Amino acid sequence: MPDRPSPEALRAYYAAQPSPLVAATGIVLDRAGRVLVLTPSYKDGLELPGGTVEDTETPEEGLARELKEELDLTAAVGRLLAVDSCAPGTLGRSLVVHVYLVGPLPADRAGALSFPDGEVSEARWLSPDEAVRQLPPRLAPRLRAALAALYSGSLAHLVDGVPQPGSPAGFAPADRAAREHAGGYDAAAHRAARPKALTAANVLFTDAAGRVLLVRPGYGEPGRWLLPGGGVDSDLGETPRAAAAREVREELGLERAPGRLLAVNWSHRPGYPARVRFLYDGGVLDAGTLARIRLAPGELLEWRTAPRRELRGLAGPHLRRQIKACLKALAEGTGPLELHRGRPV
Repeated sequence: MPDRPSPEALRAYYAAQPSPLVAATGIVLDRAGRVLVLTPSYKDGLELPGGTVEDTETPEEGLARELKEELDLTAAVGRLLAVDSCAPGTLGRSLVVHVYLVGPLPADRAGALSFPDGEVSEARWLSPDEAVRQLPPRLAPRLRAALAALYSGSLAHLVDGVPQPGSPAGFAPADRAAREHAGGYDAAAHRAARPKALTAANVLFTDAAGRVLLVRPGYGEPGRWLLPGGGVDSDLGETPRAAAAREVREELGLERAPGRLLAVNWSHRPGYPARVRFLYDGGVLDAGTLARIRLAPGELLEWRTAPRRELRGLAGPHLRRQIKACLKALAEGTGPLELHRGRPV
C-alpha cells in the first residue's frame, strides 16, 4: 500500500493546479431600488462593486472585504443571485463570478460612501434600466439576469453573461416557450425553467355583528392589516386547507377547521412570481371564542374586528376587494369564486 501524502503535500498539490479565477460581485441597492455603479480610477468603463476572491476567502468574504476596501461600506452580503462562468479573456484564465444581493441600504448609508483605497473615483446610484444601458456589454447582461433572479426569488445560471436554457431566472420567456415546443428540454431543465407561483391560505372570520377579524403583523408596511393565514408549505406536502388550519392555530391560538372554500385569488406583476390565495370561511366567532385569541408573539401585534365600511382604511385595495367578494359569496351562498386581483372573473 502506498504511503498516504501528508496534509502539507496535499495542500501544495492542489495549490499548484490550474483553476479558474473566482470573483464576487455585489448588486448593491438602495431603498428606492437604485443600483450602485462605480467608475474605477485605473481603467475605462463602469463597474459593479466587487473583485477577485483572495487566498482562502469564500466569495461572500471576498465581496465583504472589497466593499470595505473600495467604498468603506460594511454591509451584510445577501443571497446568491447568479453564477457566471466566463471563458478565458486577455489574462488567459477562465473566471467564475458569484453575484450577490447587498442591501437595500438606507439613505444615510447609501449617501456616506467613500473611496479609501483610491480604486474608485466616483459612485452613482442609477435606476436598473439606466445601469443596464450604461454598463459595458460584459456586465449589463449579468446585472439584468441577477435582477430577474432577485425579483423572481430564483437563481440565474450564466455562461459569459448569457442565461442558459435551464436557468431558473433570466432566460427569456419567448425563448423558453420555443424550446419547450421543440422538445428541447430534459425533465430537470424543464422543471427548473418553468415559472413558479407562491401559494397562501387565509381564513375569513366574522363576529356576531358581521364584522371581519383582521390581524396586524409586526413586519411589512406599518399599519397594514391582514386576514389570518399565511404561506402554504407545499414543499412539505401541505395542502391549502391544512395550511389555513395551521396558521389559525399558530397565529390566533384557536383550533378551528376551515369551512368551505369561498374564493381563489390570482395576482401577478411582471418579473415576480404569481401569487395564489385560497380563502376559506372561518365561521362566526362568539364573544367567548374571541376572548380566547392569543396572538403569536413577535409575529402579530394586535387583532380587531372591523365593519365593512372601515376596511378601506385598514386593508390594501387587493385584499379589500377579496374580502368584499367573499362576504358577498357568504351572504348569497355562492362560490367558490375565481378572482383576479380581487375582482371576480
